[in-house]
Amino acid sequence: MKTVKTARSWLDKILGTACAAIFAFMVCIGTYQIVIRYFFNSPSTVSEELLTYSFTWMALLAAAYVFGERDHMRMGFLADKLRGNGRLWLEVLIECLIFAFAAIVMVYGGISIMKLTMTQVTASLGIPMGAVYTVVPLSGALIMIYNVLNVITLFTDKDREGYE
Repeated sequence: MKTVKTARSWLDKILGTACAAIFAFMVCIGTYQIVIRYFFNSPSTVSEELLTYSFTWMALLAAAYVFGERDHMRMGFLADKLRGNGRLWLEVLIECLIFAFAAIVMVYGGISIMKLTMTQVTASLGIPMGAVYTVVPLSGALIMIYNVLNVITLFTDKDREGYE
């Protein structure tokens, strides 16, 4: 159990720091874009692209972080009524469905779209679109890791609410 908590702690710190750094970067680029556009009347297409791709990266990495915290949106009307083993197995099923989605759509589909778009280049930055899409399989893999940690926690931590 200590290993699971340590792994989760490290992943949380890494993802939290990455999201905070990307957000700080976005604030700087957004400020630059506003100054350039309104004071010098010269809009910057590079900053617009950087903001768009940074927001995408931050959103997907933050989504992985939220799945790790188990704070994602859910319809709890059934799970909140269940107690004991019924609730445990429902939550394990939910984690397995999320794992399957992340594996098939995000990791497999993300790698496919990366391969497909490696020859396409972004308009202003001149980098391959496949590099931009790297975040999709990365966040999918992180969600899968968190799912495994969540299932282990479900079976080992019986002090959680609703399992008594």
